[in-house]
Amino acid sequence: MEHAALKTEPPADTDEAEANRAAIGRSMGRWRLLIGRRVLARLAIKNVAPDLEITHLDVLDAVSRGEPEGEVTVGTIAELMMIDPSRASRIVADMVARGALRREASQTDARRIIVVMTDLGRQLMFEVKAVKRGVIESILSDWPEEDVAVFSGLFDRFVTGFEKVYLAREKEAPQTPPGKPEA
Repeated sequence: MEHAALKTEPPADTDEAEANRAAIGRSMGRWRLLIGRRVLARLAIKNVAPDLEITHLDVLDAVSRGEPEGEVTVGTIAELMMIDPSRASRIVADMVARGALRREASQTDARRIIVVMTDLGRQLMFEVKAVKRGVIESILSDWPEEDVAVFSGLFDRFVTGFEKVYLAREKEAPQTPPGKPEA
């Protein structure tokens, strides 16, 4: 897709800083299309578990990211996936039925139910991550290692900043009551 990488020249009165930000915006647009189509996840599913859906991988990823912080609940998963808790609960139930997750009583509060990854779930995550790493490795194969290191840090810093902006704006947004259309 040669045309996707075409660059347009900024107007003559645009300074370098503005041109750099415009270039980031254009790259983000191209990246959004790839991410929106979930290219990596679809490839991983195709190669690892064709009977799964992308949301199944998202739940496994959420559990994997949440576990180091402590016990993972359906609420934790919903928050990490930025979806409604009832939707997260349905996806978790499906993954429990498939044997990739299990529900347990919390060790700190037996009234609370937590979600734990099974050996099958861990194996799926390992295989999916291997496919993703392979794609990333093929993209970076001709990059000098110092460029990879710099990009890794800067990309993480950029995504973290993006998450902070999103979360701050979500907190500021007025909540529409259920059943009432937004203005």
